[in-house]
Amino acid sequence: MTNFPVEKIRADFPILAELIRNKPLVYLDNAASCQKPQAVIDSIVHLYSHDYANVHRGVHTLSVRSTDKFEGARTKVKDFINAASDKEIIFVRGATEAINLVAQTYGKANLKVGDEILITAMEHHSNIVPWQMLCQQTGAVLKVAPINLQGELIYDEFEKLISDKTKLVSVVHMSNALGTINPVEKIIAASHAKDIPVLLDGAQSIPHMAVDVQALDCDFYVFSGHKLYGPSGIGVLYGKQALLEAMPPYQGGGDMIRKVTFEETEYNVLPYKFEAGTPNIADVVGLGAAIDYLNAIGMDKIAAYEAELLDYATEKARQIKGLRIIGEAEHKGAILSFVLDKIHPHDIGTMLDSLGIAIRAGHHCAMPVMDFFQVPATARASFAMYNTKEEIDVLMKGIESLIEVFG
Repeated sequence: MTNFPVEKIRADFPILAELIRNKPLVYLDNAASCQKPQAVIDSIVHLYSHDYANVHRGVHTLSVRSTDKFEGARTKVKDFINAASDKEIIFVRGATEAINLVAQTYGKANLKVGDEILITAMEHHSNIVPWQMLCQQTGAVLKVAPINLQGELIYDEFEKLISDKTKLVSVVHMSNALGTINPVEKIIAASHAKDIPVLLDGAQSIPHMAVDVQALDCDFYVFSGHKLYGPSGIGVLYGKQALLEAMPPYQGGGDMIRKVTFEETEYNVLPYKFEAGTPNIADVVGLGAAIDYLNAIGMDKIAAYEAELLDYATEKARQIKGLRIIGEAEHKGAILSFVLDKIHPHDIGTMLDSLGIAIRAGHHCAMPVMDFFQVPATARASFAMYNTKEEIDVLMKGIESLIEVFG
């Protein structure tokens, strides 16, 4: 994509000018968290400098300004994922809290002994542990659809696991450990054929592709702001309005109520029913600014550019003797996980850091994936719209020098 304005984009991210150990920063840890453009930083500083007060309850000017920006960000999220209504956008701390919310509200209200929850073998711990906890609470059973050595869901096996006992399907849209993009349209259609609701974990997919929850027809979609070039500590639960209205509240307190007496409480309308207490006002505004920034570039252009980066990195990696790529799905996002012969991933991460290169090394909160591939951990380079082919060259040169050092 010769016309992709990567240098202009890079200039918008102040941290990319940092020197690490006297070398230019090569930031390739985007699957863990993305860096922030100046527009996001400025939006938070401006709110605290000029507009800040608590939202929803005040009639004074600052409260009105804060509320307008806060609710304006909700509308931006709604439009970004094409939800039908602002009422379907619930602000939470991140994708993890969103999944826990669904487990402890929808799950507790609807699952009983012997019911089944279906996930895949490539899930992040955030899409495993909340369901295990729910199973312990309700007597439900967790079923896991297998993956193949390319890191792809074995779809036929997944379909065989759907039964009359299945009451919820929860799958990752794009794997954080492998980059695999799941066939979520097929998964949703097959589940809905048996009236089973589907939750998609969109934490990895949302920064890399256009997402339309109405076209997907998923029942729940969750993501975190910090992977979407926004602040940390903020995330979104999208849920179909009818489902959210039927679900009990997740937490009690201020703002999620309509009327309180010592005898009983009447809960607030959506989305406030699920937003107890003073929200993370500034970071919601920051998330709105991140969405504005991405919209100005275009998600389809970002996706095409990142696909080019991944192709380039994969081709270069395959030329390195002793490097094994973990996860070679036909449909995958901008993640390159790998291992090197006789060099532990943590040593890879440490040595590359000495060259100014930031990657992630470990199990990536996906221990079952590591077990499947029979590795203790992987090194993971993950790309974003501000990365370049020159940075990939620096990475590959670094890996080659590592192999020389370790002999």
